[in-house]
Amino acid sequence: MAITQQLARVPAEYLDACRRSAAESPDGDHQWDPPSVDCLDLDWAPSMLERACELTRLDAVHLEALRSATDGDSGIDLGFLNANQHAIAFFSNSTPTALHPADVARVSTLLGEIDMRAILRSVVDSGAGSTLGDGFIGDPTEYLLAHFGALRGFYEEAARRRLLVVLWWD
Repeated sequence: MAITQQLARVPAEYLDACRRSAAESPDGDHQWDPPSVDCLDLDWAPSMLERACELTRLDAVHLEALRSATDGDSGIDLGFLNANQHAIAFFSNSTPTALHPADVARVSTLLGEIDMRAILRSVVDSGAGSTLGDGFIGDPTEYLLAHFGALRGFYEEAARRRLLVVLWWD
């Protein structure tokens, strides 16, 4: 079974309610179930997007924004989401991470400034497209553009609504 990048946009109050539920439940059930419209499956795209940006020497500020968009921040305690039989990252050993609304807004702005089409064109034209991901056959441009567009749109909406973004691999 493939492990893929998952994201959810949630209000701080929802995350607090899940934390309380986990603490009050005898089996640690956090009641995590964000609406599907506020969830995004990035598949295997994050590492390929990052690699494309590294190959084209995207500046450090924008590269870090892309990394934050897919790595989150481990400074927010989300261990309760990965405890017991109620783990949201069931197939992963890593604890979910998150970004606060202010970080979501910053990341959203910076993602909006990245010209991923030009980056991918440069990578493919240089012949380095095959180095973006193991097992990917053919030109990854459309796959990566679709996933980057979804990521950017996801963050735009989260920033507009002042939501946190929770990230995990599953």
